[in-house]
Amino acid sequence: MGLLFVQVLPRSDGDLGSSSAVFRCQRCRLDAASTGDLRSREFYGRIDRAYLFDRVVNITLGPIEERNFTTGRHTVNDIYCICCQEMLGWRYFSQVNLYRMMCLQVKAYVESQKHKEGKFILERTLMCKEAP
Repeated sequence: MGLLFVQVLPRSDGDLGSSSAVFRCQRCRLDAASTGDLRSREFYGRIDRAYLFDRVVNITLGPIEERNFTTGRHTVNDIYCICCQEMLGWRYFSQVNLYRMMCLQVKAYVESQKHKEGKFILERTLMCKEAP
């Protein structure tokens, strides 16, 4: 078994006096995302409420698959904690990246949903929030 390299998120935004909370895996408490990368709290996951993030850390990606959501059909990867392998949410896959990686025909999706591409959804019930 090899070494596990993890990224510890800073507990501040870089500004003097400002700080940000960190979302961690509920099971093993490994850092996953910072509130500085939080884009929206208005999402629902498989279980309950979910958050949309620009960037997450300490994850592995599952296979690329297409799923039907209430907002339409999306290409996604499930994301898992690198420490405990708990499923934390999913990543909306960019169609441009999908085309480059797999040489597939680019499919048209609803234009109003393009802002999700490349973003990550973390299920709120699978995360714990550590205050600064």
